[in-house]
Amino acid sequence: MENQITTFLTFQENNAEEAMNFYVGLFDNSRINEVKRYGKDGPAKEGTVMIARFELNGRPFICSDSYVRHAWTFSPAISLYVSCRTDEELENLFRQLSENGKVYMPLDHYGFSRKFGWVEDRFGVSWQLDLQ
Repeated sequence: MENQITTFLTFQENNAEEAMNFYVGLFDNSRINEVKRYGKDGPAKEGTVMIARFELNGRPFICSDSYVRHAWTFSPAISLYVSCRTDEELENLFRQLSENGKVYMPLDHYGFSRKFGWVEDRFGVSWQLDLQ
């Protein structure tokens, strides 16, 4: 049996479900597979995400709301790389993902790609968007 490697996103602002729903709504072939929530007996705020499994374009992801406050959050050193099929798809994803976030590299031709952009979304997750 080979090991399954899955991207795990840890949220610290009780917004894992909001982020997951946002991402699933952006990409075709995406869905929420399972959501387990904390109950009234804790240790986290009731109703927050203990663990959720979802797919983005058929690829597995896991997320949770951490009740433990960590000294770190997301870093652009690790980012989700999206190969876009059309200019329209790239522009749409760039616009939606950068809304209330940060733009690290605006959409442009950088030599290694005819059109590329790098953003951090409003949840702090970093995305590299490339036109194929």
